[in-house]
Amino acid sequence: MLILVFKIVLIAVILGLSLLIAMYATLVERKFAGFIQDRLGPDRAGKWGILQPVADGVKLFFKEEYMPNAADKFLYILGPSLTMLVALLTSAVIPWGGSVTLAGKEYTLQVASSSVDILYIFAVVSMGVYGIMIGGWASNNKYALMGAVRASSQMISYELAMGLSMASVILMSGSLSMHDIVAHQQSHLWNIVYQPLAFIIFFTCALAETNRAPFDLPECEAELIGGYHTEYSAMKLGFYLFAEYINMFVSSAIMSTLFFGGYTLPFADKLHLAPNLITLLGTAFLFVKIFLFMLLFMWVRWTLPRFRYDQLMKLGWTILLPLALLNLIITGVITLL
Repeated sequence: MLILVFKIVLIAVILGLSLLIAMYATLVERKFAGFIQDRLGPDRAGKWGILQPVADGVKLFFKEEYMPNAADKFLYILGPSLTMLVALLTSAVIPWGGSVTLAGKEYTLQVASSSVDILYIFAVVSMGVYGIMIGGWASNNKYALMGAVRASSQMISYELAMGLSMASVILMSGSLSMHDIVAHQQSHLWNIVYQPLAFIIFFTCALAETNRAPFDLPECEAELIGGYHTEYSAMKLGFYLFAEYINMFVSSAIMSTLFFGGYTLPFADKLHLAPNLITLLGTAFLFVKIFLFMLLFMWVRWTLPRFRYDQLMKLGWTILLPLALLNLIITGVITLL
């Protein structure tokens, strides 16, 4: 019973943090974009614009809700709901820290621990394309449909290279468990040292999976008005926008776990602190890595221009996929030897 209560509290904390980080990531990105473009960014709602995400949320809640007459009502509502659900479900198997001891019992800071965490992530991530495809199809708008088709082909193409890059890490650690991958890095060097090419491929594919620039062809304003969410407004549009930032947060957490040691704290044994305090410091260290990766996502968006669609597909199929296969073969040979 105590374990169940702890898991429910952990789920609530992760859900709240995901939504809070998604809200304020919008403010950080707008401030970051302002810095790059030599302007101020939001600075009217509260001190330094700190209340801007709250103002945006209130605006979306009270904005006029409309639906195209020819839209499929059930699928029109299902699209953003499914996208938001998938974005939140991915975080279930990420180990946010080691173990804490409360009232003589030991609890792990992971909602659902299994021996096939990586397979779960692939299964959930592959569902994300349905939310976008359904939303674009149900809108009965040719621009939205074109954006949905672009999104589906883009996400499916880049999932292949992403999966192969993760397979190289699995070969290194010999396990599909996220906790085991972190433990392997704790006793060895971080995987980024052994798998730099896999990390570059994974990060590039993460940009494409989250539809972030320069891979934002599904919502290309110059060609498709707003892409797959052209016909959405109010909180349905908010779900699509929130899901993008939650996916960015989760992708950063996965990269930190797979390639940068996760929650492991260097030289923790030399600090001579209480085990619970070491665990909390490790969790804080993990979130520092996550925030740095999110800043990298934003930096790339406001630095690189958008690709053409043929360039996007060529990069995925003729460059990233062969490189990921080559890296996997080399890793397998070295592991056998």
